[in-house]
Amino acid sequence: MRLSAVPLIALLSLFAIPVAAQECGDADTPCEVPSGTYHVAMPDAAAPKGIVIHLHGGGGRGRGMLNSGLGKEAVKRGYVFVAPNGYHPGARFVNNWSVRAKGTNYENDDGVFLRDVLADVRTKTGLADAPVMLAGFSRGASMAWDVACHDPTFADAYAPVAGAFWDDLPEICAAPVNLFLTYGWNDRTVPLEGRSLRGGTVIQGDVWASLKVLRETNGCTARQPESSSFEGDLWLRHWTDCNAGDIQLMLHKGGHGAPSGWGPRMLDWFEEQTS
Repeated sequence: MRLSAVPLIALLSLFAIPVAAQECGDADTPCEVPSGTYHVAMPDAAAPKGIVIHLHGGGGRGRGMLNSGLGKEAVKRGYVFVAPNGYHPGARFVNNWSVRAKGTNYENDDGVFLRDVLADVRTKTGLADAPVMLAGFSRGASMAWDVACHDPTFADAYAPVAGAFWDDLPEICAAPVNLFLTYGWNDRTVPLEGRSLRGGTVIQGDVWASLKVLRETNGCTARQPESSSFEGDLWLRHWTDCNAGDIQLMLHKGGHGAPSGWGPRMLDWFEEQTS
């Protein structure tokens, strides 16, 4: 028996993933989970390629990430783009992340919150097994480092920019990961060597020490990378001969931010890790 066109279309629609239509997630109407809220931008693709999560900096908001270079490029390439809101009413910065640091306490555990967000996004989109990249800026970058270290299976790749561990640094992480760190040579807000805050009671960690922890976790036998490269004003170091995982470092001449083209480059690298 031949089905008519209209009933056939109706039948197929029952199995379609409703990625284009969304009841929440835009700049004015965040989606809610029990532990917080998040924003999301859906691609036009009927079958999204994966999920990209970007954590804002201290004092920022998730909605500001929707128009970021990474956000726009992710949606263009067919990824679901997610921007959670770090929220701690009792903290110095209300819009913050529960980064592990000596002398600092938070009322909420953002490791749990991010797991809740990811589970909600997977349920809403049907992307149960899709690859995930977790990126972050500044405090969001430090949160991405914490997740990579203590909950490494959360994402397939991590892309922090302008942030690393805070003291006291972990001695070793739970498992190897793929991590691409971007940093400004002239960053004075979160310097490469870290800095002391609040009379020395809270200390931003040393980026080089953070990389050492990751090298040891990934089983890198040599301190130095096996190769380095230059691309105009960018300096890159590549640790790719470790027992597991991939570590990349990109330095640029700027300060506390990302260089031009950072978003597309991170997605290129993410796709290399998950292809």
